[in-house]
Amino acid sequence: MKHRLKLPGYLLIILSTIQMKKILLVDDEPNIIEFLKYQLEQNNYEVIEALNGIEAIQKISENPDLIVLDIMMPGIDGFEVFEKINSITYPEKIPVIFLTAITSENNEIKALEMGARDYLTKPVSPQKLIARIKANLNKETQPETTNDANITVAGPVVINTESFTVKVDGVDVFFPRKEFYLLKYLIDNKDKVIRRKTLLNKIWGDMHYGVSRTVDVHISKVREKLGSHADLIETIKGIGYKFRIPTKD
Repeated sequence: MKHRLKLPGYLLIILSTIQMKKILLVDDEPNIIEFLKYQLEQNNYEVIEALNGIEAIQKISENPDLIVLDIMMPGIDGFEVFEKINSITYPEKIPVIFLTAITSENNEIKALEMGARDYLTKPVSPQKLIARIKANLNKETQPETTNDANITVAGPVVINTESFTVKVDGVDVFFPRKEFYLLKYLIDNKDKVIRRKTLLNKIWGDMHYGVSRTVDVHISKVREKLGSHADLIETIKGIGYKFRIPTKD
């Protein structure tokens, strides 16, 4: 006769409060879905499956926490699916990681400009995909809220727009005004690809002369002041820059 293991009441309460994150996998290749599903379930994720764009849109009602989305699919491609999902869930946006066999830089740029969190190409190691998923789901990566509307916190960086001061790892670091506004704008638009032209217009206004090199020079200075956290500002080749909120171990 088999005996069922009885857990203490307090442990049952704790376990009942733990909710697995839901990942919506969208790919028209069942073998890829099956492989990734197994890997994700081994890492305590709940998996929702969709073999095409129509299914993906329908399964948004199951409230996934993140979507891994293929591009080349019959009927509706991944880009159109992404747009429809955003229109359904607006103003909230579900994080989307494109996972595709398309290695075109133009497609990668298009995906990032649309607001995708990541763009990975097949084949990809499960460890890499899971690391990207974890980073995007980690609530601690979001800017912290404070009672002071003048303060913005992004990982090791704290910006005070009233005193025009910046702290990096708790240490005051002097930022000239243009660098200050540049850093603040990137953080306010975290995880979004910002074009050099946009940065010129937003930070320099009518005083700039269309020289994107101006942005590059100032970005270099901002990175220097961020020290060991310089890689928080990611260069998107041929387009511009993105501030990626760091994860906490």
